[in-house]
Amino acid sequence: MPTVLLIEDELSLGMIVRDSLEVRGFTVWYAADGEEGFGQYVQHRPDVVVADVMMPKLDGFTLAERIRQIDADVPIIFLTARSQTADVVRGFELGGNDYLKKPFSIDELIVRIQALLNRNRSLRPPMPDRLRIGSYQFDYPKQKLAFNGAETAMSHREAELLKRLYEQRNQVLERSAVLLDLWGDDSFFNGRSLDVFITRLRRYLKDDPQVQIVNVRGVGYKLIV
Repeated sequence: MPTVLLIEDELSLGMIVRDSLEVRGFTVWYAADGEEGFGQYVQHRPDVVVADVMMPKLDGFTLAERIRQIDADVPIIFLTARSQTADVVRGFELGGNDYLKKPFSIDELIVRIQALLNRNRSLRPPMPDRLRIGSYQFDYPKQKLAFNGAETAMSHREAELLKRLYEQRNQVLERSAVLLDLWGDDSFFNGRSLDVFITRLRRYLKDDPQVQIVNVRGVGYKLIV
């Protein structure tokens, strides 16, 4: 039976969502603020975390950052009324897997939870911890990129995207596939967020002219090494 940690400071909404998930077969732990939510996460280690962004004591973004320090894999879904591109990008780079704008339907939330659970069950074969990308050393578990002794700390989402580009190196990484894999859907709004991350990775890799991320018009991206 899937387990969900729900963190929502609006009590009436939290009770509605909790009861609706439980009726559909989920085990739900509920917390009313970020600090309590993190404590519940450490205690229960749920299959999925569903967290509001604007919460007292510890906001959803900071909560996700703390969780990612000890768990790189648990899916995190943000619930929020905020929808500006900068907010969405920040949520994803701190390790969020999906972003659901209020007001939302319970059915949509459940579909997104199930999609993330299914994705986590389809684990990729293990990769070496350190990967060579041209003159760079990419330490995926530590989310660091090294060049000539200098290290660049990467966000969780940047490291995930670079890993997928590396896995498909010298081949096309389809835009829609990476959006569905990392963002949960291939909407125009999420596509703009992906463009921001690709620009950042190009900047990180600019010191080796033998390494490029090129656009394949209408299809996706290619990491050329």
